Amino acid sequence: MKKRMLSLSRRILLFAASVLVLTAAVFFVSHLAPGDPLVSYYGGRAERLGPDERAWAMERLGLNAPLPLQYVRWLADALRGDFGESFKYKQDVLTVIAGRLGNTLLLGGLGLLLTFALALGLGLFCAWHEGRWPDRILCQLGTVSGCIPEFWLSLLLILVFSVLLRVLPSSGAYTAGGARGIGDRMVHLILPLCAVVAGHLWYNAYLVRSRLLAELRAGYVLFARAKGLSRRTILLCHCLRGVMPSCLSLMALSVPHVLGGTYIVETVFSYPGIGSLTYESARYHDYPLLMALCILSGVTVMLCTAAADALGKRIDPRLRADREVSCLEG
Repeated sequence: MKKRMLSLSRRILLFAASVLVLTAAVFFVSHLAPGDPLVSYYGGRAERLGPDERAWAMERLGLNAPLPLQYVRWLADALRGDFGESFKYKQDVLTVIAGRLGNTLLLGGLGLLLTFALALGLGLFCAWHEGRWPDRILCQLGTVSGCIPEFWLSLLLILVFSVLLRVLPSSGAYTAGGARGIGDRMVHLILPLCAVVAGHLWYNAYLVRSRLLAELRAGYVLFARAKGLSRRTILLCHCLRGVMPSCLSLMALSVPHVLGGTYIVETVFSYPGIGSLTYESARYHDYPLLMALCILSGVTVMLCTAAADALGKRIDPRLRADREVSCLEG
């Protein structure tokens, strides 16, 4: 029990240190980047500010102090739950994020679940038809589609389905006045969701396929075949169960990639989510909003990775045994 508490304390300290390093890196890099943060707050009026007015505005926003002191002040406020006021939106940072978070959770969550489910299905299908023409064709198609950048794929989808065919909307999360319509929201989600899923599907499917094929060549599979079990039973009931912890880890590792892809897709489709908000905050030097968004993204990735690791150890007895051995050795 004592060793488990010690291990938990180490993980919490490592998590806190990682968040601290992330905030420091984002804070200093964003503040040192070229640009005028007063443009974010005052718009076009910032160019007409005199020297005295500019100095007063910088002092009002807390931008006239040395960067290390600014970071210490921001960190002290953040530890109290105060992330400041957005320069661009003139609202509390958490209020601005809350207004966009639901859209990103919908797009990113559906994208992650669809990517994982379709990758698992494609991996199973290719492993079942290993070396035959369905496997070869899908692998070739996956190689080609995996090389297409998400922003280019998004533009291609807009060109075909929105400009040429005019069957799907090219931007936004819903039609003006139709925020409560589920059907309208689903229609606006089709193209962004296709871009998010297509950008990560084949890579994950290849990994599932390779893990299943490696599992099919394990010693216990030969024993199962000797007992007369069919390939279908071995693949679905034994090999799939053996690779599920790896697939969960794969899903956790896919979170930062899918999240990054969601941000790109949101920007291209003008989808009002966290991704487009992050782009706007970086573009207009909205430092308080940018810091809160980076913390949200970083913490989400870390928590998903830790949760998948813990879940994998509970599902796979081999990982649980390794953990017990390491505890005994420690």
